[in-house]
Amino acid sequence: MSDVREQFRPPNHQHEHFLLTTVVGSYPKPNWLRNSRDQHDDAELSDEDWEEALDDASRLITLEHERAGLDAVVDGEMRRTEMVEYFAERIGGYEFHGPVKVWGHNYFDKPSVVEELSYEEPWLEAEFRYTDEVASRPVKVPITGPYTLASWSFNEHYEDTETLANVLATLVRREVEVLVDAGAKYIQIDEPALATTPDDHRIVGDCLETVTESIPADVRTGLHVCYGDYSRIYPEILEYPVDEFDIELANKEYEQVDVFKDPPFTKDFAPGVVDAHDASVESIDTIEGNIRKALSVVPPERLTVSPDCGLKLLPRQVAFEKTRNMVRAARNVEEKLDEGIITPDA
Repeated sequence: MSDVREQFRPPNHQHEHFLLTTVVGSYPKPNWLRNSRDQHDDAELSDEDWEEALDDASRLITLEHERAGLDAVVDGEMRRTEMVEYFAERIGGYEFHGPVKVWGHNYFDKPSVVEELSYEEPWLEAEFRYTDEVASRPVKVPITGPYTLASWSFNEHYEDTETLANVLATLVRREVEVLVDAGAKYIQIDEPALATTPDDHRIVGDCLETVTESIPADVRTGLHVCYGDYSRIYPEILEYPVDEFDIELANKEYEQVDVFKDPPFTKDFAPGVVDAHDASVESIDTIEGNIRKALSVVPPERLTVSPDCGLKLLPRQVAFEKTRNMVRAARNVEEKLDEGIITPDA
């Protein structure tokens, strides 16, 4: 696992210790991109100009992540809409019947599975190839997992959610194979639904076995799980075939960190160190404190530093400052580890 991780260490890295810094995925879209989408939807902007706008936004956010100092970057999912809707639009067998109210005044286009699902075209290959060409640092590819794709859809065709999830797992595996063939070295499977339905952790595990069974050893894999009662899925998730677990701890001030100490955590640990739902920017000292709490779970060589979740709901300047402070805090902790000022279990 360490060799897989080392490929993300920058060639000019100044410290002996290395805390891998990255983001979960989504990032605030520039206002002009939102305006361009509206114009394109209203046929006031051509398809060609819309594609150029997407390319420009992808380049802008990728470079913004590099400017913040991240070791592994994404393009902020500039080309994507919601995390289920975007993929359902590209999978044969899905249909949309209008927006569904999910909470408060929020709606999303919950898709329906109406017939046998099929893989008809790559979902993320073009996004990855473009971002990889723009970036000077390694690119991480987040992809919505099969269990969430199944749970957050209406199932009008398959026997049950488990059957649907297993079918989707074969399609996600095919997409992952396309991404790996394109050169992707860091794949993150997003399963936020696991936090709300923890009793289905076995289904998620079975799906992950399918998704990852053909991934080469030099490709890093992660699983992102949104906030929930992690004691209901730990330690069972340690059996999942991924290198890294990305979870939310900052938004509740690390109140659940002890969950991951008994039994000992055996994978790479990526607890959020900044709150993706709070528009105030954490100080570097505060983030350093969170990193040190995470070091009580795993040693530095198995710690990934990232936000709690995607940052798309924050003001863009706030998202950038959180990301930049997060990287600076990680570099500070590395220096203190090198000098022995703090120890790995501090």
